[in-house]
Amino acid sequence: MTGTATTHAAITEEDRLRADLYGFLSALLAAPPDRALLDKTAALTGDASPLGRAIAALATLAAAATPVSAEREFTRLFIGLGRGELLPYASYYLTGFLNEKPLMLLRRDMPALGLARSESVYEPEDNIASMMEMMAGQIDGRFGTSRPLARQREFFNRHLAPWAGHFFTDLETAKGSVFYAPVGTIGREFMTIEREAFRLMGT
Repeated sequence: MTGTATTHAAITEEDRLRADLYGFLSALLAAPPDRALLDKTAALTGDASPLGRAIAALATLAAAATPVSAEREFTRLFIGLGRGELLPYASYYLTGFLNEKPLMLLRRDMPALGLARSESVYEPEDNIASMMEMMAGQIDGRFGTSRPLARQREFFNRHLAPWAGHFFTDLETAKGSVFYAPVGTIGREFMTIEREAFRLMGT
């Protein structure tokens, strides 16, 4: 994604952690992790919560993984011969086809957020990695200014809530998932936390 600016806003520690987790998921889902990202992941620690346990499990797997093994798994899951085991696009999850109405709706909403697809990226914008990055940018202002919680909630409920949890569940249980299985758990747990927090905000 590209935006109108790259100055990070002053935000709360809680929102910084949210943005960091969205950004972390985006990095793992956009491309196979390189050595630096694997090392960073291996250094993570978790707590006793379901999310914390998944983070600890991912850290253990990252410590044993290599860029070659991670790339092999990423290719099986998302690229394959013709297609991977999973198609991580909103259009596919919501309609069964690529490049459908969910992508059109996302493209309609992106300019109001100061977002545009990078010229170096050719995948449709409704892929899960891009949408995680969009959420991170709305929180920490990496694409311009941070957006208020009400705008974050609107984007989340419209573009992520209907399908992202299902995708992460599929990633968690996919036949080809080893390193990416706890990534799926982290994503699923995080989407549940975000959905509930936004729900409570509206009551």
